[in-house]
Amino acid sequence: MEQEREEEDVPAAAYDRIGIGYKRVRLPDPRLGALIGQALGGARTVVNVGAGAGSYEPQDAEVTAVDPSQVMLDQHPGPRKVKAGAEELPFADGAFDAAMAVLTVHHWSDPHRGLGELRRVSGRQAVFTWDPEHRPELWLVDEYLPEIRELDHSRFTPLAEVVEALDAHTVVPFPIPHDFTDGFQTAHWRRPEAYLDPAVRAASSTLATLPATVLEPAIERLRADLESGAWHRRHAHLLEEESVDYGYRLVIAGEV
Repeated sequence: MEQEREEEDVPAAAYDRIGIGYKRVRLPDPRLGALIGQALGGARTVVNVGAGAGSYEPQDAEVTAVDPSQVMLDQHPGPRKVKAGAEELPFADGAFDAAMAVLTVHHWSDPHRGLGELRRVSGRQAVFTWDPEHRPELWLVDEYLPEIRELDHSRFTPLAEVVEALDAHTVVPFPIPHDFTDGFQTAHWRRPEAYLDPAVRAASSTLATLPATVLEPAIERLRADLESGAWHRRHAHLLEEESVDYGYRLVIAGEV
């Protein structure tokens, strides 16, 4: 029992540590907001599971924010906040018109159970996630921090499993725009200098998890490549792209 409790506390502990100042870097992007808003359109009541600071919540619905981290809930502006994990939502069956979850499933101790809970408490579900089987990978992983690959692949549920668990009817790709404002790990694919900023790295759960002995030498290699122009020579083609598909998907299930 004690071991199970520790495992359930992992997401809360992680974001209690890295969540401070999260809102300064993770600014909701209106293009992703429009996509999620369309999926939730018409819902009067919404539960946002793994709500964090409240990004992408619909403005025309009554939203209940759920998160295991008090640090994150303290940054949430809404009046209805519940400290809980996705695996055991403290709500009745069908309590909400819709449920949303944005880049959070990989933090759940039991993703399949959590996704089942979304279906139990809502008539419609919209889950934004990343597919670890997608290619291409972000250059940061391939050239500087291959350790990210092992870490992310151990955490993220393959897209096919998310779709199956939700019995989803729609999967919408979301290529990341070059000027994306929500500073998660892939956001700066055309702005490599951003990864030199400790605040940017701290707002990515993966980068913030890596030990300094791994992260700091890699960042120094990136700094040197930027100063010498080597990075720009290798990635000149990226500087011409407006967006790149790195495997982010909005999975929609339930009532149409």
